[in-house]
Amino acid sequence: MAHDRISSSDLPLFGLAEAQAPPARGDKLPSYLRDHRARLRERFMEGGGAPMPDYELLELLLFRAIPRRDVKPLARTLIDTFGDLGCVLAASPAQLKKIEGLGPAVLVELKLAEAIAHRIARARVIGRPVVSSWQALLDYCHTTMTNRATEQFRIMFLDTKNAVIADEEQARGTVDHVPVYPREVVKRALELDAKSLILVHNHPSGDPTPSQADIAMTDQIDRACQALGLTLHDHLIIGKSNELSFRAQGYL
Repeated sequence: MAHDRISSSDLPLFGLAEAQAPPARGDKLPSYLRDHRARLRERFMEGGGAPMPDYELLELLLFRAIPRRDVKPLARTLIDTFGDLGCVLAASPAQLKKIEGLGPAVLVELKLAEAIAHRIARARVIGRPVVSSWQALLDYCHTTMTNRATEQFRIMFLDTKNAVIADEEQARGTVDHVPVYPREVVKRALELDAKSLILVHNHPSGDPTPSQADIAMTDQIDRACQALGLTLHDHLIIGKSNELSFRAQGYL
């Protein structure tokens, strides 16, 4: 997709020039762009982000990183390249750097937005009983794992009241495999004095149907947990728009 050349590499990290310093002579933001930014901000403040398309929310995010140029071409290119706003934020720095006109300031803004989204979702899970916050746990898993290009294996460690005391990444893998070692899983549970576990991993293909390897690995971890007095509550596989529960499907 053709688009205007945009560069953020020479701009302040958080675009403070737009708010605090007057633009240099000849580098003033054209009135039509200034008006566009004002209208977009006003629409967001009045109606929130729900009715706005992904590229417009992305524009709002890019305003600070690129304070004096049109960011719509870059926003549209990012959406066209990665698919949606979630995928843009989840894209790796290496992937993002391939986009023409995307400099360090934009990269920081995108990864900062991703980190904030993860932190907010995580705060709704840690320290809370999973029975009363199950949907929050699913939302957190989707926020952090749905748009990953490779498989990630995480474990939720629970206490005697089934509250989440720790959420840890145990392994990363390829697009269709992640190495998991049952001995390391139960060892870490004992170190944390956890009483039960929830396993979580994603399928980058988007289909949460478990493979035979997923089923065999879950069975090995379940038997290791039973031998040490631990309980494996569930194994969740996160897909693109839904998830699969081993417990609900009868695998556990």
